[in-house]
Amino acid sequence: MPLVNHVRGDQVPAAMLNVRTPILRLPLWMVVIWWCVKGCIRLAGFYARHWYVTVPATVLGWLYLRYGWPGPALTLGLPGLLCGVWAWSHWPSFLRLVGLPVWSRLRLWHYRRSWHPAMATACLALTFDGHIVLPVLRRVRCRPGVDELHVRMVTGQIPDDYAAVAERLAHTFGARSVKVIPSGRWDTVVLHAMRGDPLAVTVPALLVPELPELDRLPVGRCEDGTVYHLRLTGTQVLVVGATGSGKGSVLWSIVRALAGGVRAGLVRIWAFDPKGGMELGPGAALFDRFAYRDFTAMADLLEDAVRLAQHRADRLRGLTRQHTPTHADPLVVILVDELAALTAYLTDRHLRDRIKAALSLLLSQGRAVGVHVIAALQDPRKEVLPFRDLFPTRIGLRLAENAQVDLVLGDGARNRGALCDRIPQSTPGVGFVVLDGDPLPMRVRFGHVTDPDITAMTRDYTPTGIREGQPA
Repeated sequence: MPLVNHVRGDQVPAAMLNVRTPILRLPLWMVVIWWCVKGCIRLAGFYARHWYVTVPATVLGWLYLRYGWPGPALTLGLPGLLCGVWAWSHWPSFLRLVGLPVWSRLRLWHYRRSWHPAMATACLALTFDGHIVLPVLRRVRCRPGVDELHVRMVTGQIPDDYAAVAERLAHTFGARSVKVIPSGRWDTVVLHAMRGDPLAVTVPALLVPELPELDRLPVGRCEDGTVYHLRLTGTQVLVVGATGSGKGSVLWSIVRALAGGVRAGLVRIWAFDPKGGMELGPGAALFDRFAYRDFTAMADLLEDAVRLAQHRADRLRGLTRQHTPTHADPLVVILVDELAALTAYLTDRHLRDRIKAALSLLLSQGRAVGVHVIAALQDPRKEVLPFRDLFPTRIGLRLAENAQVDLVLGDGARNRGALCDRIPQSTPGVGFVVLDGDPLPMRVRFGHVTDPDITAMTRDYTPTGIREGQPA
């Protein structure tokens, strides 16, 4: 409201209220004392937070002041000598109890240095009530070739949020790849940052077991260095990969793992090679049935397998729910090199329909009665393989497009780390495996079975004599 000058009678605009912050003048000695107290508090916090570095440094400093150089030298030299002897005598226990815990602490320090910008650029940092809320890096556990980052998520986040930006996190952390694994806690997610690539080196053909364990067939190596065991009991296996991706390595590694059972008469392999026998022909002596040129014979052979499965189901009904291989009733493995040649590229429609009908019955009814299908193909589209979902175990090798990854391994498999389209051509036999009921893909490299390996395996494991239970 304007003010009125009563002498002159005119209006004078009202002055704005001016509030000034009072200035408190402190003596210099008080400011210096406050700075010293504040610095001491921060120094004490740093000392307590990084005790694993500051406490040893304090002890070494005290020893130096008390005894000179011999004090710290003996303190560091004697434990170092003992650790060296321990590592030389038994490296696995030293690595587990000393090496990896120390490396985990150093890696935790490394990740915390870039944690804030990594979460911000990956859009995992959220803003709430004017404050930036970050996921909390709880701890880091190192294993050979991989760092396990245990992260407490921000309220409202789910593991899929981290899976969607896994590739960004890999580039940020300098890792080869990052896999997202849900933990047992509802608010925690585990990030597997792969440091190196142990699968860059060709895996030689694995040793042939005397008698195969059908739920643990050794066929390759995982990216953590352990042997990958393929479970064949109660499943059907589909192998998909582009030309030159190593489908032959997968098929021959499985045959090699079953060779001991073939020689013992517990396993019989019925092989189909529509490409004229070029791939499976060198091991023809290992196969109980082998079809490679006549598509009519292939259809008849698949229908024989259906009749065998149905006959076994009639015999085992009410006795057991899972077939156990015996000499009189062996396991039958249907091995198909190029499945699309039978289901899509065959020009004879009548034969194609017969083959599709037989394969559908085998895939849906053959697992429990010991008739298993292991098939390989290049094109995973639905029109090429309409019964793709009947394969519980799927192996994705190098693929041409990123959209094919989800076609082979299931929806969201690529976001969970199955980068089949990023596998280089220089690493045939590398692929990702998805098991039924386990959404996380496993990266493996199958053994490279060479022609001399196949020749030696055929010579040593071909069954001799008349085998019982020969199917009609």
